[in-house]
Parts: sequence; C-alpha cells; structure tokens
Amino acid sequence: MAARHTLGYVRVSTDKQADDGLSLEAQTVKIRQMAALRDLALAEGDVISDAGESAKDLNRPGMAWLLAQVDAGAVHTIIIAKLDRLTRSVKDLADLLLRFDRRKVALISVAEQLDTGTAMGELILNIMVSVSQWERKAIGERTRDVMRHKKAKGERVGTLPFGFHLVAGSRVQLEPNPVEQDKLARIRDLKATGRSTRKISDALNQAGVTTRRGTPWRGQYVARLLQRTS
Repeated sequence: MAARHTLGYVRVSTDKQADDGLSLEAQTVKIRQMAALRDLALAEGDVISDAGESAKDLNRPGMAWLLAQVDAGAVHTIIIAKLDRLTRSVKDLADLLLRFDRRKVALISVAEQLDTGTAMGELILNIMVSVSQWERKAIGERTRDVMRHKKAKGERVGTLPFGFHLVAGSRVQLEPNPVEQDKLARIRDLKATGRSTRKISDALNQAGVTTRRGTPWRGQYVARLLQRTS
C-alpha cells in the first residue's frame, strides 16, 4: 500500500471572498503554516482547490477527488483554513467526520484550532456538530411558529415569486413587477436562441442585469426561474 500523506483543501464560492481574507491563496498560506507547525509534509500539489463552488453540498470537483483519496486510504490528515471552507451543512459535516473516522483520517481546522486526531479535538468538534444540529432544529421550530401565525392572520408566507410583488396595501395579493418581468422576458429571449443557462447568466451579468438582491446571476438560478415560469 502506498504511503499515506497530508492534503490541504481550499474553497471560495465568490470573488468577494478574496476581499474578506478568504482567497484561495490566503487559505493555502494558513494551511502550509499549520502543516509546518505540525511537522506534516505537504507537497506542492497537495492542496486541493475548489474555486467558485458553493458549500451547500459536497458536489464539487475538488471535494470529489479529496474523498476518493480518503476512501482509497491514501490520506492520514486533511488541513483546512476554516470549517465553512469544507461545508456549511451540519449534516454534511457530520457525514464527513464519520467518513474520516472510518478511514482513520484526522481533520485539522486552523481557524477553530481543532484537530480530530486528538481525543479533545474530536470531542469538541462532535459537541459543535450536536449544538449546530440542535440550533437548526430550534430555528426550524421558530420558523414554523411564525408561518402558522402569519397564516392565521391571513398574511402571505414564503418567498414572493420572481416577477411579482405584493399589491400596495395587501398582504396576499400579487401583481406583476415590471422590472422583474422585463428580466424574465430577457431570460426567455436568450433561452430561445439556444443558449445554456450558464451562457444566459454570463450574458445578463455582462449587460449589468442583476438578480432581485442585486447580485450576479448564476446558471442554477436561471435554470430554476425557467423551470418555475415555463
């Protein structure tokens, strides 16, 4: 069996994160500093990168390669700059910890100063996961209570569909939003030319057209809108 080695993992979802000190380069520096501090060998190509990838799930090219190395028994330690670079999902984090534990892989997070290779580090991280799971359930319960209260008062619940807003003075009645309807029409026109959702989002961004929140378009959001309004 080949020698097991150390891997680093870095991720950014948007260019803005570079301005927040979370650039791929900044994360890599922290990871290499930690590797040197722990006397762990980290070769030039041993920092796996996912650029422009969300942490809402584990469906990322770099993550897939990393997990393949873990399952192959080729890794003994994974170093990350911060836990949310690995995942923002409590469930995915719990699944990863179990997967790493079965393969005898230690996880080191620089920002949280955690090392699951130690008994104390594993205990602290498991406590954090348990607290996060409790918090998620508590938030869910509060959200359901708010929804029930709004329904009882006859108020609309849920996100307003793109292309519409509430009629002035109404809590439930919708009417077309001219600005968003124009954006929908532009998206449909671009789709009619045979462009992919990725190319549609690129065209909108290049034209300075933003989402409802004023953020750039992504292919996934365009796809959801086309599906909902088809």
